[in-house]
Amino acid sequence: MIVRSLDDIIGTERDVKAPTWCSRRLVLAKERVGFSLHDTILYAGTETTMWYANHIEAVYCIAGTGELVDHETGETHKIGPGTMYLLDGHERHTLRAHTDLRTVCVFNPPCTGREVHDENGVYPLITEAGS
Repeated sequence: MIVRSLDDIIGTERDVKAPTWCSRRLVLAKERVGFSLHDTILYAGTETTMWYANHIEAVYCIAGTGELVDHETGETHKIGPGTMYLLDGHERHTLRAHTDLRTVCVFNPPCTGREVHDENGVYPLITEAGS
């Protein structure tokens, strides 16, 4: 059994920061449970374009407001507390945060914590040794 709090993670290598967001990685590939779990805040007034070509991601908003743009269809969706979206088709997308937008994200395959978005917004597929 693993028990962790945000206080255990903030300020450690599991607390990853980028210009438009910060992500606190609660569960990573090294835990070997088949997914990773992230508490992510997208900063108010920013937009982040992403394309998880190598991962499926489920995102659940727990605070704040924003909008999700699906580059595949051109559709725009309002995001707010209680809204979930699932990138089950590796959709290219942009998330615009109107206010600080706090989300809980699940990735499969799991992230290692070392991933960085490339110029296309893609996380490379990195695996842990022995997996």
